[in-house]
Amino acid sequence: MKKIQFFKLCVLTISLGLFVLSCEADSDPDLIAELDNDEIATDSDDEIDAANALSSTMTWVITEWNDTWLELDRYATGMRPNVTARAIAYIHLAGYEVAVHQIPNGISYENSFDELDIDQSRLESDVDLSVALNACYAEVINHFMINLPRQRRANIDDTENRLQDELDTELSVDVIDNSRRWGRHIAERIIAFAQTDTEAEAQILDPQPTSYEPPVGDGYWSYSAEEERGLFPYWGDVRTFVISPAETSTVTPMAYSEDPNSEYYAQMLEVYEVNNEARETDNEQLWIAEFWSDDVEGLMMSPPGRQISIANQLIRQFDLSHDEALTMLQKLGFSLNDAAVSTWADKYKYLVMRPNVYIHEFIDPDFQTNLFRFIYWPNPTFPGYPSGHSAFASAAAGIFIHQFGDAVDFTDRSHEGRTEFRGTPRQFGSFSDMAEENAYSRIPLGVHIRMDCDEGLRLGYEIADAINEFVLVE
Repeated sequence: MKKIQFFKLCVLTISLGLFVLSCEADSDPDLIAELDNDEIATDSDDEIDAANALSSTMTWVITEWNDTWLELDRYATGMRPNVTARAIAYIHLAGYEVAVHQIPNGISYENSFDELDIDQSRLESDVDLSVALNACYAEVINHFMINLPRQRRANIDDTENRLQDELDTELSVDVIDNSRRWGRHIAERIIAFAQTDTEAEAQILDPQPTSYEPPVGDGYWSYSAEEERGLFPYWGDVRTFVISPAETSTVTPMAYSEDPNSEYYAQMLEVYEVNNEARETDNEQLWIAEFWSDDVEGLMMSPPGRQISIANQLIRQFDLSHDEALTMLQKLGFSLNDAAVSTWADKYKYLVMRPNVYIHEFIDPDFQTNLFRFIYWPNPTFPGYPSGHSAFASAAAGIFIHQFGDAVDFTDRSHEGRTEFRGTPRQFGSFSDMAEENAYSRIPLGVHIRMDCDEGLRLGYEIADAINEFVLVE
């Protein structure tokens, strides 16, 4: 297979203008894009060389597509976090299936899922896997990344054509055609597989169904306006790849209490005090809260997407082979998807209220979360327990630990160069420390109490363990 010795640097476009959200912008992807003011950010030559010195052509293709996907993820509306986690799983299952026959000890998932049907006879002997992977990613990303502004969707064709120009050099027309056909066949079969999950397909079209009305009671989560209707209340019924909500364990949340001497009240008071101190003193906790927020469409990537950003940085840092990168991303996708399903099943089972509702009634009616300056409603529009951010953090960390070990010298540069919020890179010595910081960042942001984060962190690791232990059916 042809090797590319020197890769063209794709400059990363980063927004440097303050993105002002409004109700109208949130509902109109094109308006969101118009409000954005992109400028080019560059690193030193040494940093660029270190980030792009990959030994494998296929790994280069993988990381370039991840860069494109992350830009799309930022601007996709109505997906986060559930539909995004699902998209990640299918996109990277497709990438894995393109090359599985050349991955050492690789086994196709075709026999693990009755609804997945791949015609292996379509694979020609002269397929160039880099070309096939490029074609596959273009098709699956175009399908699964819904609700994109028009100019952002054009990035998909731009990336495919740019990479193809590099990859086609010295390849025959037959090899190029056979390779593209194989990549597109895999994409089409993965898309067809996803469409057999009728629960997910229906909920994507109706994410805040009027059919759902939460029960009313002391301490129950509720919504206060039409635009805050419950988001994905039935997501617990969506397909999982390895471990279902019925198979995960669960910890019952502490009982609701209005007693100022109770642990429940103490956790609400912690949010109030830490949130306010972070804002008033502009301390490290505010940096941590904003660094990990990823709540706001058009401004930040999604919470599951943040883990793809981290994975992409790790692929480059450790110069992973294409089989290592594809396998890790496939497992990461399964882990994030299954975490979203189990987390949402528990959210709507326990219906734990968000802290600002409690704080407004019993502590301070003028309380504002540190998320409020970025978004016009004070809370994510779903129950608090367990924390989705915390579950995604540990569901990903468990995969990274299995791949690299826990100890790591890693600096997360996901938001490097951003000035609209505190995105200055943060350095970590272990994946578990990074996941813990991500999980508990929701307290100074003002949107979760500690027990939400505790349970999300525990649940995500349980799901990652199941993914890592999963044995394919041959």
